[in-house]
Amino acid sequence: MTRPNAQVPTGYNARVESFRDEEYPMLDGSIYLDHAGTTLYSRSLMGRFAKDMTANLFGNPHSASASSQLSTARIEDIRLRLLRFFGADPAEFDLVFVANTTAGIKLVAEALRAGPDSFDYAYHRASHTSLVGVREEARNSLCLDDRQVDQWQKGDAPFGDAGGDRPILFAYPAQSNMDGRRYPLSWSGKIRCGRRKTFTLLDAAALVCSSPLDLSQAQTAPDFTVLSFYKIFGFPDIGALIVRREAEETFNSRRYFGGGTVDMVVCLKEHWHAPKTQFLHERLEDGTLPIHSIIALDAAMNVHRELFGSMRDVAVHTSLLSRRLYRGLKALRHGNGEPVCLLYSQDPDTTGNRLGSGPVIAFNIRNSLGAWVSLTEVEKLAVLKRFHIRTGGVCNPGGIASALGLEPWEMMQNFSSGFRCGAENDIMAGKPTGVIRASLGAMSTISDVDSFVDFVAEFYRDSSPAPILTKPVPLPHGQSKLHVHSISIYPIKSCGRFEVPPGTDWEVKPEGLAWDREWCLVHQGTGQALSQKRHPKMALIRPSLDFEKGELRVAYAGQIAAHASREITIPLSKNPSLFRSATPFSRSSRVCGEEIQVQTYALPEVNRFFSDVLGVPCLLARFPPGGQGKSTRHSKAHLQKHQLAPPPTNKPAVPGSFPPSPPDSDTERACRRILLSNESPILAITLPSVDALNQQIKRTKPASTEISAAVFRANIIIAPSAVDTPLPPFAEDSWSELRVGQHGFEMLGACRRCHMVCINQETAEKSEEPFVTLSKTRRFDGKVFFGVHMCYSGPQGDGSLTREGQFPTVRVGDVVEPEWRRVE
Repeated sequence: MTRPNAQVPTGYNARVESFRDEEYPMLDGSIYLDHAGTTLYSRSLMGRFAKDMTANLFGNPHSASASSQLSTARIEDIRLRLLRFFGADPAEFDLVFVANTTAGIKLVAEALRAGPDSFDYAYHRASHTSLVGVREEARNSLCLDDRQVDQWQKGDAPFGDAGGDRPILFAYPAQSNMDGRRYPLSWSGKIRCGRRKTFTLLDAAALVCSSPLDLSQAQTAPDFTVLSFYKIFGFPDIGALIVRREAEETFNSRRYFGGGTVDMVVCLKEHWHAPKTQFLHERLEDGTLPIHSIIALDAAMNVHRELFGSMRDVAVHTSLLSRRLYRGLKALRHGNGEPVCLLYSQDPDTTGNRLGSGPVIAFNIRNSLGAWVSLTEVEKLAVLKRFHIRTGGVCNPGGIASALGLEPWEMMQNFSSGFRCGAENDIMAGKPTGVIRASLGAMSTISDVDSFVDFVAEFYRDSSPAPILTKPVPLPHGQSKLHVHSISIYPIKSCGRFEVPPGTDWEVKPEGLAWDREWCLVHQGTGQALSQKRHPKMALIRPSLDFEKGELRVAYAGQIAAHASREITIPLSKNPSLFRSATPFSRSSRVCGEEIQVQTYALPEVNRFFSDVLGVPCLLARFPPGGQGKSTRHSKAHLQKHQLAPPPTNKPAVPGSFPPSPPDSDTERACRRILLSNESPILAITLPSVDALNQQIKRTKPASTEISAAVFRANIIIAPSAVDTPLPPFAEDSWSELRVGQHGFEMLGACRRCHMVCINQETAEKSEEPFVTLSKTRRFDGKVFFGVHMCYSGPQGDGSLTREGQFPTVRVGDVVEPEWRRVE
């Protein structure tokens, strides 16, 4: 691609290239695209620091010796120089040295927590994890988006007046460390004008890497500003908390004191101490300061200015490089025209982007068929090619969730399925769990940017003009032989169904359809899972899934007592606080004769609802996927003898020497996990089989009511796409495989039936049909069968490379193509 050098200050770029390639050959060839996370030790800086260390003796500042006084003088000079570096008037601000940004945040949080009534805490959703963690110290906390912050500035405070004199702390980043978006420093002054006492905490760590921080307007500046110097200079590893003097009162309630922060301590017979009062930093810098790290800042500031000029020069340089990188990644296209990268950072050229964006580009990569490329694999290759990038959640939970569209219940679902920070399972349920972040700093150059774009193009752009594979659109009525007539799941075992709306893609997992039979009701005394066979009213418990609110809503359609609730909501989240704590004496539950370990809810209102409507003392329990031992179950379904007979006469047997398929081995069945379903991941039936059964019932009982397909509690109902499409009743018995849309399903065996099929799923009334007729017409080896078990076997062909292969789904109307079992 072309390199319009005129867009970047030539002198700056040449100076950086000379610094890296000539004066410091050890850095030659390295690409520094993550200045914030890569410590850069320049020989010039380290040389000057070493000279300072060998020419002077620096002692503990808490002494009157010459070496101690030298340390004190140098530290105070550097403190003053740093305040001026950020435009902060020493009369209006004090600077406290801390270990890093996080340490500065903790210092503020602990001081506010020690107040008479603690504090309420609000933080912006783009906050770093270290800011999010403050909520655990607060009395109340809220996570706010831009709109809510704007409302707050207009007078609509998030906590109202309920807190009385309790102060509020509002924290936000000057620049998101995830995608580089910047937020107004003016928020601090505007939010302080509310009715309740409010303090503001600014995380400037990401901003100061490549941009100036101007605190010259003390009246509108943040009360507390935290940052790390290694992110600006590369060395030393130390941070600062800059405090607006009008907010110093916050630390009056701080209890702990360390060496050097007090003028007098009494500990014999009486407990009393007198904190230092002249300067705030004297009270907060506990113990011996990191003397040599602070003194190294002198050399760091000098070398940084000589190499890169002012922070404004760095900002101009990195801003122009950021535009180049954004445009380069955005322009990459596969041969079929699909974009290679999905970018989450703001377009630097967007009109109205008044604050601009930091030199950070967050993105993910897709192949030409729309499937996500593994973050881990990208990072492994980047390491070999000497690119310093970062992948994953980048310690920004709110930013990641917003960018990737991850709801809280999805993130906790991923955690329950084994995801952990730094783990390699970076694509779950069809969504990435993190991003690729390329950051640019003072040392970055045009060649760095162009090389990185070339790297992405070389390894991840497919130049072949392959067609774009999409999920097949259901064929018009009559043009496909079979199709999915309906899809149902049963979130709570033995309770009512939730019918998947037409046009909705529903996830298929190894354990079955998503959310199918993940909950159950267990008897409070015995731990036995409740069933419709004993409690028919369970059919009137109607669950529904609200993904927007992240809730399982459960309504009861029967008659209830006056005091009872008719509806209850349960979070989809697997938050551990919702469940009873496991103890060594916890009783196991039993499902279908198996001893299992479930998580029972600790919410009294939830358990009371189910106990009231059923008249049975019971608990709601959950059996989420991903467990081990007694927290997992496996399919028991296998082929029956009657399924090994030749298929219907209108579907000829395939010639050849193929012996009947034997029942699955125990090992094969053990590989097929299930949740709380009886025997298999998915149960399917066909409408012609239901119609044939109704005809048989009518022959012997003309006045009987037609049996609904709902009594068989199938997940997928298959039907002919046209009236004249031949599909013999019970043809499903002879199928070995199904293709539904792009996905393959293995048929595991016929479904054995009990008298639960006699319960009307709309009224909960019980009759003798259809079990009586089934016993006469569908009995094999003394057992009654209707419908077939199946499990997901994977995408067809190269489907694993597609978006659908990563996130398999089915929907109503999908084309169904069966494979018939081969027999002799």
